[in-house]
Amino acid sequence: MLLDVNIVQLAKFLNSAKRITVLTGAGLSVASGIPTFRETGGLWNNYRPEELATPQAFIRNPKLVWAWYASRREKVANSYPNNAHKVLAKWSKRFKGFSLITQNVDGLHERAGTVNVIRFHGSLWELKCWIPCSASPKHWKDKTVPFKRIPPCCPHCGGLARPGVVWFGESINPTVLKKSFEASRCDVFLTVGTSSVVNPAALLVSEAKSKGAYVAEINPKRTPASEIVDLSIKGTAEEILINLEKELLAQN
Repeated sequence: MLLDVNIVQLAKFLNSAKRITVLTGAGLSVASGIPTFRETGGLWNNYRPEELATPQAFIRNPKLVWAWYASRREKVANSYPNNAHKVLAKWSKRFKGFSLITQNVDGLHERAGTVNVIRFHGSLWELKCWIPCSASPKHWKDKTVPFKRIPPCCPHCGGLARPGVVWFGESINPTVLKKSFEASRCDVFLTVGTSSVVNPAALLVSEAKSKGAYVAEINPKRTPASEIVDLSIKGTAEEILINLEKELLAQN
């Protein structure tokens, strides 16, 4: 019953909002079969993802790092957007002042049809020149699965290519950061499926609240953000967003 009351309350805020911003994390893609970084037993060939997603790991062993990313690309390529992605895609077209900031690099939001996506950590489907060479763009799209060789090469200089994602220890693209903080100036800020422990993305919650937004969280477990949000709803992204969408339509 309490869950129903919370959903009704959040739906009212969403329906009356002029600007809505949603921040999504790895929990949103779990129902698509994509494991989170921090789930129990999150090991790949005896390595933790945090040990592979760094510039230092790439310098030490680019083939190992690329083998992991190639396996991720293959897994995502064989997965599909789930109902949580689909609900958010509908909102992105229904609400005029809608923005979606995602920490995910899997591209499932775009495949679901979501518009106005801000990719906080880049994309699994983009590559960069490791050097970088003067002939290459900052990044380019590449949906090859599987690669003919690992590690793949930069097509512009023949040197090493790297995944077009933000690794641990790297800075967020300044333009992306600016767009994200601009999007935090909204009426409703909803954080879904994120642990709220990695900065600067985690700072967006407090930033939105300081600007006067009604801030709500959807997550199966409590997070550091649970203490500061206006409303915390426990549950999976799919379960809650499906019920929330039904309530939104019922109120109109």
